[in-house]
Amino acid sequence: MPSSPLIVISKSTVYPNQKSNLEDLKLSVSDLPMLSCHYIQKGCLFTRPPVPTGSLISLLKQSLSNTLSCFPPLAGRLYTDQNGYVYITCNDAGVEFHHCKCSTWFIRDVIGPVHVPEFVEEFFSFDKTVSYQGHHKPILAVQVTELADGVFIECSVNHAVTDDMLFWNFLNTFAEICRKITNNINNNNNNNTQSVEKIARQPDISRDSTLISSTILRVLEGGPKVTFNKNEPLRERIFSFSREVILELKAKVNRNKEEVLSNGDFNAVEIMGKLSNDKYYTENGKNLTEISSFQSLCTLLWRAVTRARKLPYSKTTTFRMAVNCRH
Repeated sequence: MPSSPLIVISKSTVYPNQKSNLEDLKLSVSDLPMLSCHYIQKGCLFTRPPVPTGSLISLLKQSLSNTLSCFPPLAGRLYTDQNGYVYITCNDAGVEFHHCKCSTWFIRDVIGPVHVPEFVEEFFSFDKTVSYQGHHKPILAVQVTELADGVFIECSVNHAVTDDMLFWNFLNTFAEICRKITNNINNNNNNNTQSVEKIARQPDISRDSTLISSTILRVLEGGPKVTFNKNEPLRERIFSFSREVILELKAKVNRNKEEVLSNGDFNAVEIMGKLSNDKYYTENGKNLTEISSFQSLCTLLWRAVTRARKLPYSKTTTFRMAVNCRH
């Protein structure tokens, strides 16, 4: 098998710039099954920025350090007590930061193919890492990969510690602090600086919910295994939707909703469920609900998945997505 052209320039540990005073956080019932899942992985691909690589790496490390102070669990570790309960200890143990380079890969090599190329896996430092390994591995890792004409920045995070909602909050805060530090450097001469500690959206990192119970997850020595064959061939594809397409889709779905309601051809249980969960708005004295952009996109995804299954018309099938179920 040919060797990878990816070169590891450096590996380091980034620590929060402020000490955490949080107590240990006990994993909830919805957290525990995630111990057998792989780390969540997200990455952003950029054209090459107009700054030296050394300055970019320094900025990212400084921003990451500040961001970790707002998200103490991500700089901690997992541990299991003598009774078998699993906790996050916010001990400021730090996160991994990798700087890599590949001068033979271009942006077109990443986004050009219909399916995600296999070499993209090398952009993720904790690829195929199981979340239970957070007992001895960092809960978060960041890798910056220089391409010939761009930069790929990835974050991998333990799925038992966080879900996508908190993860995207972390990524947005990371970007926000990067911008503030950059602006402060540029505005150093006119004292027009921004507070790095004050962020737009404070994270909810608590575990004091009804999902905390006395349940103990018994695992074999060495930790749980993933529930699928990780060596099975897998093709990945990224779909993107412009704002205009989303608005058009939303309008179409809401038009269809009005037609369904007027014709009386609808599932009363689904309609009642939506009415009980959605916020009302008033128009001409009537309480109405609108199908949101997110719900419209989920509908499109549901229909596409159902078609791809090629089931008989008489067959009943379901398609479910878990969203913000942790707290």
